[in-house]
Amino acid sequence: MDKISIIVPCYNEEKVLPLFYQEICKIFAGMPQVQGEFLFIDDGSRDHTLDILQSLVAQDTRCRFLSFSRNFGKEAAMYAGLQNAQGDYCVIMDADLQHPPSLLPEMYRVVRDEGYDCCAGFRQDREGEGKMRNFLSRAFYRLMDRICNLEMRDGAGDFRMMSRTMVQAILQCQEYNRYMKGLFSFVGFDTKWIPFHNTPRAAGETKWNLRSLFRYALEGIFSFSTAPITLVGVIGLVLVAAAFLFGMGLMVRGLIWAGTVNGLAVVVDVLLLLSGLQFIFLSIVGQYITKDYMENKNRPVYIVKRSGGTVKQNHA
Repeated sequence: MDKISIIVPCYNEEKVLPLFYQEICKIFAGMPQVQGEFLFIDDGSRDHTLDILQSLVAQDTRCRFLSFSRNFGKEAAMYAGLQNAQGDYCVIMDADLQHPPSLLPEMYRVVRDEGYDCCAGFRQDREGEGKMRNFLSRAFYRLMDRICNLEMRDGAGDFRMMSRTMVQAILQCQEYNRYMKGLFSFVGFDTKWIPFHNTPRAAGETKWNLRSLFRYALEGIFSFSTAPITLVGVIGLVLVAAAFLFGMGLMVRGLIWAGTVNGLAVVVDVLLLLSGLQFIFLSIVGQYITKDYMENKNRPVYIVKRSGGTVKQNHA
């Protein structure tokens, strides 16, 4: 009998966790041919999420949890879940029910019978999202498609069922700065996509505002693309060429119309322009240096403070 591990990152999800548990139990009640494991990762929640998880573990032997010592982020929570999951197939899904549990039987059929290593869901619309957020999200995926040698489609998220072989491949990528959407594409393997409609959260509030989404987008760009560094070099060459042509023009103008060029104004303007560009470029280069700095520290991706159930504790 196959075992399916449901990995659920949780951060302040006290309002929606009981609803999620009810829905996931209904789905597995209709799948008697498989065993279920519900692995919840409490990512340093500040509400009663941990209390609810302890209650679920006490009443259902399929439930397990890991509770972090602080908020390490969703990427670390997903990594911890994959490290500690015991199933033949692993599913990553959110607790807010925006990832439809009703798709799980079809996902299992695909990876079991059709030869795919992964079956992933993607949102075919963004109903209910703000226009600005919708526009920025689409623009980000178009940008990633251009500058990264990875297949990352608009609407694709973390919701997917993976074979044990694919999970092991992902766990071999042990970098500290993790961008799971990029890692899913990086490791390859055959993936079948199942569309679903966007739905609002069942309860509670989203943890993703424009600021956090912007930081997440930068994480993806700097983790899987060297295009910003290349762009710096290209702009540098363009500026050198422009400065050369501009300087030649000033020299010609000074020779023909003596005294018509204000040299001090030109120098000040050029210095301000180049100084501003230097700060921008240093910021881009600094992103890469910072990531290399963090990798060399070899810090743990997460730290477990408490656990429930028979969960093996890996802290790498």
